[in-house]
Amino acid sequence: MFTSLRSRLWLSYALVVTIALSIVAVVLLVYIARNPLLARQTQQQLSAVRDSIADSPGRLLNDPTTLTNFSQENNVRVIVFNPSRELIFDSSPDQPVLPFPRRNILNQNSQVAVDANGEAWLYTTSRITGGRVVMIAAPRPRVPVLNIFADEFFIPIAQGWVIALLLSLVLAFVLSRWVADPLQKVVLVAQNYPSDAIQPVPPRGPREVQDLTRAFNSMIERVDNSQRSQRDFVANVSHELKTPLTSIQGFAQAILDDTANTPEARRQAAQIIYDESGRMHRMALDLLDLARLEGGIADLKMSQVDVEALLNSIVEKFTPQARSVRVDLLLSIPDDLPTLIGDGDRLAQVFDNLVDNALKFTSVDGQVTISARQVVAEMEISVADSGLGVAKEALPRLFDRFYQADPSRAGGENHGAGLGLAIVKEIVEAHGGRIGVRSQAGQGAIFTIHLPIAKI
Repeated sequence: MFTSLRSRLWLSYALVVTIALSIVAVVLLVYIARNPLLARQTQQQLSAVRDSIADSPGRLLNDPTTLTNFSQENNVRVIVFNPSRELIFDSSPDQPVLPFPRRNILNQNSQVAVDANGEAWLYTTSRITGGRVVMIAAPRPRVPVLNIFADEFFIPIAQGWVIALLLSLVLAFVLSRWVADPLQKVVLVAQNYPSDAIQPVPPRGPREVQDLTRAFNSMIERVDNSQRSQRDFVANVSHELKTPLTSIQGFAQAILDDTANTPEARRQAAQIIYDESGRMHRMALDLLDLARLEGGIADLKMSQVDVEALLNSIVEKFTPQARSVRVDLLLSIPDDLPTLIGDGDRLAQVFDNLVDNALKFTSVDGQVTISARQVVAEMEISVADSGLGVAKEALPRLFDRFYQADPSRAGGENHGAGLGLAIVKEIVEAHGGRIGVRSQAGQGAIFTIHLPIAKI
């Protein structure tokens, strides 16, 4: 019992409301006990006598006998003080003396005074002509505590307490459901996950619960993407390994069965086995490299990098390849490029991949341009080609593992496994930078890298 969040919230709200209402009820009951009905009636009587004296002070105060009879008729005690606060009249001289009301003598509400014997009196005062002060008093009624249940205010207070408690319990139930129901839906989805019927939980309830729901939906989405990525990874690896393994198996079988029965045929079979195994080896190294980069455990040797020297070395390296395919390889950089902090070999790997791809997918008499410039606190380096370009729908997945935007950018026999751009992206992000691509089919592609400039 009371083990669920909803029941505990309801119980908490109910206890808080009950305690608050009980405190208010106790305060009201104490007030009733200290000011019972008989006491309030006495206060009203004192006020009425005070007003009667104030209406005709000359007729009553100038005749002690009349004033005495008036006080006895109204069952009150009338005391008159002169301006010097001396007692000049007391309708009940046999009673213990009451002190002069030193505080709030002009207060029109009844107050309590204590006589010499310690008895409490209710009184009210009024200032009249000549500076005199009239004090109308009566003994404060003593009422048993149980009589508060017969007080005229007790029943409305009790009814209000019960109604407020019931309404508060209903409101507490609504509030507890408002908080607990969205959490229960999150729990239900978590218990049924994974399931094809799982839908995002709509954010409801307090802001904190909505934040939790959004975080849960985001986590589910990330898990789904991760699982989808793993499935795609396995499928892509299987697909990429299938062709070389088939070739290796087939030509190895040809050698074993002596189908390749001439030295030339055996040499050709061995060459294919060697090439395909080398392709598989490179794929394994790329996968290992990508896993280290994605896991943040790649060994980056950070130092100052001269961007101008790095890009010049890239152009020098790929110039023979560019000439062989009749593509112009250009470098456009200013003379005052700042230095970067990074791993020179890894950054060279980035531009090797980008320039190699650009040359592969640029037609004869085309152009590949490497440019660099400083943009505020970043270095912007671009590799642009005039080749076939990339279809719009392929751009979002261009940096995914094993993704190849065929047929627009197919590389024929020289195509890779689709890991190069994924590795490029991880290297750039490991340096605190970012990479993007702009392209339209048939209008070439521009890969742009932003890297933070070294602070000197």
